[in-house]
Amino acid sequence: MTSAVIVDAVRTASGKGKPGGQLSGLHPAELLSQVLRQLVERTGIDPGLIDDVIGGCVSQAGEQAINITRSAVLGAGFPEHVPATTIDRQCGSSQQAAHFAAQGVLSGAYDVVIACGVELMSRVPMGFAAQGKNPFGPAVGARYPEGLVNQGVSAELIAARWKLDRTTLDEYSARSHARAAATAAAGGFDREIVPVVSGNTKISTDETVRPQTTVEGLAGLDPSFADERLSQRFPEIDWKITPGNSSPLTDGASAVLIMSEEKANALGLQPRARFHTFAVTGSDPLLMLTGVVPATRKALDRSGLTIEDIDAYEVNEAFAPVPLMWQQEFGADPERLNPRGGAIALGHALGASGTRLLTTLVNHLQATGGRYGLQTMCEGGGMANATIVERL
Repeated sequence: MTSAVIVDAVRTASGKGKPGGQLSGLHPAELLSQVLRQLVERTGIDPGLIDDVIGGCVSQAGEQAINITRSAVLGAGFPEHVPATTIDRQCGSSQQAAHFAAQGVLSGAYDVVIACGVELMSRVPMGFAAQGKNPFGPAVGARYPEGLVNQGVSAELIAARWKLDRTTLDEYSARSHARAAATAAAGGFDREIVPVVSGNTKISTDETVRPQTTVEGLAGLDPSFADERLSQRFPEIDWKITPGNSSPLTDGASAVLIMSEEKANALGLQPRARFHTFAVTGSDPLLMLTGVVPATRKALDRSGLTIEDIDAYEVNEAFAPVPLMWQQEFGADPERLNPRGGAIALGHALGASGTRLLTTLVNHLQATGGRYGLQTMCEGGGMANATIVERL
C-alpha cells in the first residue's frame, strides 16, 4: 500500500502579533512565499513536480483574502501550472491541510503536495473577517438561545469543570516557556526554523518565548475575560485565564513537503516520517476546546495504538486548561506532553499552527529517536483534528 511521507517540515520563527512585531512588516503572502521557496530549496525538488499546495488561514480577509496560498505560490516563483487552495478549519486549518494533502497521496490523486499555513495577526486581527457582523445565522441562534461564548470563556469553563486552579495553570505556562527556551538554547529549533527577511533584517529566533517567565510573575496578571453577566450564567467560573496562561497573538508561517514513498525513492529523497492515522471530530461548541479528547480517542482506536505507545504528544496550547484537561483524561505522561514547549511560549499563528506543530513534532522525534508522535488541535466552533505520525 502507498504511504504518505513527510520529506521535510519547516517554520518561521514566531513574531509578536501586533504592530512592531518582528514579522509585522511583511505581507502575509510574502511571508509564506519565503517559507515555500526555502522548503523546495532545502530538498532540491523541482517545484514543477508539485501537484498542489494546500494552505490554512483563519482570517481570510484584507491582505489574507483571495486565496492567499495561490498568491504565495506565485510569489515563491513556482511555475504557474502549480495550483493552490486555502482552507479554514479554524485553528486546525493547516493540520487539516496536511490531512487533505496526505489523503490525496494515499488515494493516488497526488504524487507531491505541500501543506502549509500562514497568519499575520499583526496585520489581519482575529475576528477581522466578520467585521462586526453575525456569521452564525438565525438557525444557530435558535439552537443555542443562551448564546455561544468566546474561546477564553470556554477555557474558563474547562478550568472550572476539570478543577484546574490558577497556580496549576501558571505552573504549566511557565514550564512551556522554560522548555522552549531550553530547546532554543540547545539548538533544538535550528533545523526546523528557516530564516525570513524583512527589510534588512534576517529573522530566525522566536520572539514570543520568554525565558525569564516565573510562576510568581504570572500570578500578578489579571484575568482577561471576566464578565459580570457571564458570572451569573456560569457561577462555577472564578476567572483565572490571563495573558500569561494563554497563547499570545502571533505572526508566522510553516510548510510540510508530502509525497508518496515511491516518489520520494524515485527522487532520491529520504523521508523523515510517515502519516499513520488521521481523525477529525466535532464537539460541543460552547465548551469548544474539548474536541481534542474525542479526536485523540478516535485516532488511537483507528491506529491500534495506546497512549503509552506514543513517544511525544503535541496538544496545542491555545490556553493552559486544554493540554492539562487532555493530560488528565488520558493519564498521559507530562514529560511527553509538548516537550519543546507549546503555543503559550512558541505562539499560535492560527492558520500556521497545524503544520507548525507537525514540524516541531517530527523534529523532536528525530532528535530523540522516538517512533510515534500524536498531534491534536482544538478548533473554533467545537472541532478538533488528531494526527499520528511514525518516524522513519
